[in-house]
Amino acid sequence: MMRSSVESFRRKSVVGISRTWREIKGRARRTFKGSIHPDLPREDIDYLRTKMAECVEGKGGEASARARTEELGLIYKNLSTKGKRIFLRRLAQDFTVDIDSLIGILEELKGATGDISRLNVEHRLRKALDSPRLLILRHFNTLPDGFKFLVDMRADLLELGGDDPYMESLEKDLKYLLKNWFDVGLLELQEMTWESPALLLEKLILYEAVHEIKSWADLKNRLDSDRRCFAFFHGKMPYEPLIFIEVALTRGIASTIHQLLDEAEEPVDPGEADTAVFYSISNTQKGLAGISLGNFLIKRVAGRLSEELPTVKTFVTLSPVPGFRKWLDGKLTAGDQSIFTAKEVLEINQLGTGENAADTLMSLLNSGWHTDAYTRDTLETILMRLMARYLFTEKKDRRAIDPVAHFHLSNGARVERINWLADTSEKGLAQSAGMMVNYLYSLKHIDDNHEAYASEGVVPASKAVKDYARSI
Repeated sequence: MMRSSVESFRRKSVVGISRTWREIKGRARRTFKGSIHPDLPREDIDYLRTKMAECVEGKGGEASARARTEELGLIYKNLSTKGKRIFLRRLAQDFTVDIDSLIGILEELKGATGDISRLNVEHRLRKALDSPRLLILRHFNTLPDGFKFLVDMRADLLELGGDDPYMESLEKDLKYLLKNWFDVGLLELQEMTWESPALLLEKLILYEAVHEIKSWADLKNRLDSDRRCFAFFHGKMPYEPLIFIEVALTRGIASTIHQLLDEAEEPVDPGEADTAVFYSISNTQKGLAGISLGNFLIKRVAGRLSEELPTVKTFVTLSPVPGFRKWLDGKLTAGDQSIFTAKEVLEINQLGTGENAADTLMSLLNSGWHTDAYTRDTLETILMRLMARYLFTEKKDRRAIDPVAHFHLSNGARVERINWLADTSEKGLAQSAGMMVNYLYSLKHIDDNHEAYASEGVVPASKAVKDYARSI
């Protein structure tokens, strides 16, 4: 008995000495270096938790609160990826709502009699649901770069959270705040031109996500007289375009991206253009993922162009289909020949020596098939029909599985045209076998199209596209 007590005392002493030594080591490093370690080791976690708690308590005046928030923000900015994960986990788990307090208030609510009593308890319940970590997040928003700081923090949460329920809950809290702060009514639509500040032009090059801007000459071409570029900005992030859209003014609907990006092409007189082609939409902030801005941007830009250029009556996109090859390759790898007609099986088998049509088509798509005229012509009808099937019938919960298609259909656009070999770049061939899609935004049909897709999963389309779909 005595021996076990001695052993227990010895273990506790060792643990206590170890913890004390870590704390001394952490204090010493902070004293001499003025910061915590980027990886946020155990000896620094208690210090971090104390700083977080001080932000919640809010002792002192406004200047003291700002200083504490700035220190906590500086700590986070200087952390490594490992350190940020620990920081976010501690914030998420240690500063959540007080469950016992919530249960007590809910019991009071159940027993409340009379309107005044019930309303008072409801007020206390709302206050109790406002977790300490939400208060810390709001404090960050008061910093000079607070908006950008929180947007970047959510990007970190999306990347580092994994399946951690606390991290996921914190991410939802932050999304809720950002969704309110970045309401479209608070955003400013600005046109970007070649005369815009160099800092903003550099951001266009950096953030372009659809068709890489390869040089300053390329950018200048995209900002020529027959082009337009618009972006949403927030007053708290004046040098950060949140999302931007690139537009080409054309005569007729463009069918290839090469036609729009060719620097040697003569510009169209804007006064003679009848079509606005939206050929690139880029979200710039990963931390705003899931916060819808693109649909409002397209409609705002269409309205602005209608006022500026009365001759422009048609508004379409020239869009990639990023999920097509992934879907098709999955079918081909599985040897699924049910996606072909009997005639198509014969035609494909004549082009190669694979075990079957699926194997042959897979081999062709991974080679330079588009440079051979006979192969190209043979596959055109087959791949165009498969694209129509992909857009019309491949759905999950009545939603198109292709993210770009879902985006435009949700906005009320219709599938106007499937364009053969519209993007023969390496990326275009790998994503969609070189095909691109025009989605038409008919301002008078947007609401009806949106309702049909949202409620019934109906994919609105032109007659030409429907003809392909009927052959499925």
